Amino acid sequence: MTDVEFVTANGIQMAVYVRYVSGPETAPAMLMLHGLGELAVGWEIVRPELERHYRVIAPDLRGHGQTDWPGTYSLKLMRDDTVLLMNELALDRVILVGHSMGAGVAYLIAEDHCQRVDRLIVEDAPPPYPRVGPPIPDRPEGVDLPFDWEMLLAIRGEVDDPDLDAWANLPRITARTLMVAGGPTSPVSQEKIHEAVALVRQATLVTIPAGHHVHTNEPNEFVATVLEWLGS
Repeated sequence: MTDVEFVTANGIQMAVYVRYVSGPETAPAMLMLHGLGELAVGWEIVRPELERHYRVIAPDLRGHGQTDWPGTYSLKLMRDDTVLLMNELALDRVILVGHSMGAGVAYLIAEDHCQRVDRLIVEDAPPPYPRVGPPIPDRPEGVDLPFDWEMLLAIRGEVDDPDLDAWANLPRITARTLMVAGGPTSPVSQEKIHEAVALVRQATLVTIPAGHHVHTNEPNEFVATVLEWLGS
């Protein structure tokens, strides 16, 4: 069996790691969206425990890994890609998990396709807010990157200077929502995460002081928090 299944969604080929489509066949589906410049395999550290309870599905998003790099990028395009991927995989409703950029995509799905999201879990990310982010370095020369550099530029531009529709639409989220904050060592504004919690109807905030990459820095605590909140 190959490690990767390629699924056509929104006109691009998306790579879905077959070993992630796992767990009991009758279990609820958990769709996990990675951060900017990262890949589906970044969930590997927490997957084994989660798949004891859920069918875990993790794609490489547009411009990342083995998914197509079409040259056009935005969070809304990634939203559309993901919803159409759900259609192709016959996933009616999912537990939707997003980290960082993937959380930005997850918010949009939960706002615009609320009937498709049973629970929403976001890791250390409010919707994008105007900010002065760290400067983007020049593209490394002679390095094969696992993502499209043009994608990084496009998404960073959108994240640093976003439209604020995602904030305005937070009250439209009907799914019970868990927001896992990374605490004071995270570069993400924890105040903005608190603001987002206040705007979502059924939101729970848990802080795990592990920085921005909670699921990799404190995988056991991240998994325990998620499973306890889901009631697994």
